[in-house]
Amino acid sequence: MKRPSFFEGVGVALAASAVGSVLFTVLATLFAGGFVLRVLIAGMGLLYVLYLLRRSHERVGRITTIALWLVAAGSIWLLDLGLPLYLAAHLGIVWLVRSLYFYSSLLAAAADLGLIALGIAAAFWAVLATGNWFLGFWCFFLVQALFVVIPTRFRRPGNRGVVNPVVEDRFQYAHRVAEAALTKLSAVR
Repeated sequence: MKRPSFFEGVGVALAASAVGSVLFTVLATLFAGGFVLRVLIAGMGLLYVLYLLRRSHERVGRITTIALWLVAAGSIWLLDLGLPLYLAAHLGIVWLVRSLYFYSSLLAAAADLGLIALGIAAAFWAVLATGNWFLGFWCFFLVQALFVVIPTRFRRPGNRGVVNPVVEDRFQYAHRVAEAALTKLSAVR
């Protein structure tokens, strides 16, 4: 399975924005706004984590990840955190899942954390400037679509052309074995 593309992320952003804004509008007429936002954050977080797991190359730990997400989301709900901390905790879970399933270096995971912070800043700006929840969700998920341009592993600038140490060790070992075999063959004659 290929890594998700940017345009696929744009499609996910459009779908999440439409669903999120419609649900917020409908549910806000029935329940308090803070409660509705908490439910939407948790629900959209779960759907996004499921999307990430579906698009990941990794096959190991998916059920455990979902179970841990459910435990973490339930714990976050029971802690009754303020809305900003509640949102930060759920975004932390999304970041952790994306980091574990899509990146193999700490620098790439840190860049992804910066992308999440940029997305939340864009979403807050959009909601505060326009009062439109669709635009808020759209800005957040559109910025998240950019996670596909973060390389899975960053290489050090001075490391270009250097052979992987594990491969180097295997080559050296094979070279020594071949030399020892040649020495034995020449001693037999």
